[in-house]
Amino acid sequence: MLTTGSAASRIGGATKALASWRSVLLPRPAGGELRVTGVPAQHGPDGTEAVTGEVTGFVLSGEGLPTVYVSGDNASLGVVLAVAEHLGPIDVALLFAGAARTPLLDAYLTLTSDQAARAARILDAPVVIPLHIEGWKHFTQGPETIAPAFARHGATGQLRQLAPGESTAT
Repeated sequence: MLTTGSAASRIGGATKALASWRSVLLPRPAGGELRVTGVPAQHGPDGTEAVTGEVTGFVLSGEGLPTVYVSGDNASLGVVLAVAEHLGPIDVALLFAGAARTPLLDAYLTLTSDQAARAARILDAPVVIPLHIEGWKHFTQGPETIAPAFARHGATGQLRQLAPGESTAT
């Protein structure tokens, strides 16, 4: 399992830290390799890392595969821009939205619906799937706020909303 340095230290075993902008190659069952690149994520506004903890995202790529960005618990459009600049073009973006909030901070810990739509525009990914938007009490926005936000930002064509357990092909 690939994770942050702090999580790898706590969990141990088969976990492995993957620092931002570092990659590992994993063998694919049918041949070839999957490149997994750790990317930054920011679980809240600047300066809150001591409270929110270390988080990470990933970009998955390989020959003949779409390039997939998994944002992780990120609330920063600056991070999204850095990922787009360093590892784009992105074919599929899995964005953790939900506008998560807790009593610990008076701030969003994940992307709002509006930020997710803005991230879609930054990434220019043909397929954007919002995740992490329902099922927990700390989400302040859900599936009902995603489509209107994407419409306001001219990103409706990129949006692919999935019900829990639903799958899609790119």
